[in-house]
Amino acid sequence: MVAMFVCSTYSSAVRGQGNIRKSRTVSDRNSITRRIFVGASIAAIAIPAGRAGAQSGTAQSGTISGHVVYRERMALPPGAVVNVRLVDVSLADAPSRTLAETTVSAGTGSPIAYRLEYDPGEIKDRARYALQARITIGDQLLFINDTHHPFESGNSGEMEIQVVRAGGSDGAIQSPTGKWLAEDIQGGGVIDRIQTVLEISEDGAVSGSGGCNRFAGKATISGDTISFSPLVSTEMACSPAVMDQEQKFHAALVATKAFRIHPLERKLVLLDGAGKAIARFSAM
Repeated sequence: MVAMFVCSTYSSAVRGQGNIRKSRTVSDRNSITRRIFVGASIAAIAIPAGRAGAQSGTAQSGTISGHVVYRERMALPPGAVVNVRLVDVSLADAPSRTLAETTVSAGTGSPIAYRLEYDPGEIKDRARYALQARITIGDQLLFINDTHHPFESGNSGEMEIQVVRAGGSDGAIQSPTGKWLAEDIQGGGVIDRIQTVLEISEDGAVSGSGGCNRFAGKATISGDTISFSPLVSTEMACSPAVMDQEQKFHAALVATKAFRIHPLERKLVLLDGAGKAIARFSAM
């Protein structure tokens, strides 16, 4: 009986140890499974995060390239530069807004390569954009574009900008005769997209545009004095801002008593009776 009891007790102990080992084995397996699951979850989260980081990198800038060209067969003087701008011309009665700009050496002349970088995020679907170019040396304007060069997002290939000779002559300007583009009227500047033009012929005939309406008249020039006769004008209606600029322009012509020429800058300044500058023009 004693022997049977001992054997039974020993067998129970052995079975108990076996159960303990089985329990530990199951627990270990569960622990390993949990570690694998957690590791896989972290990896699953980390991989998309890495991809998202790669996708959220800095946006690439857009590039416009091409040539600025003119028809004259001539070399440019040393130091001449080309300025190219991308501008927003959506509003007819407000100054254009420059989105991007670059200035490069003009080298010996046409064709002159340019490369302009801009932010594609600033290009809106319903807005209108254009390229503008001018060639200068110091403060002297040599060439400028006089036609519209539209730009649309997604344009491929090179964009050529045609410029024309400013002033039409090589020498310094000494006379108010010629074609002039207003840069400032009565200290208020001008609307960029609206060209206010004054043209004075050798015989004193005057014509041009106030920005909305064409006009004609006559100028009397003697030495450095000049006066304008009452002008005849068309009667079209434009936006209030354009009409306001045109009225100020006509008022400035009525008040003009003298002029001053800046030969190197190719500028014409009209003065009132007190010698105050009331309008400034650049040669076209």
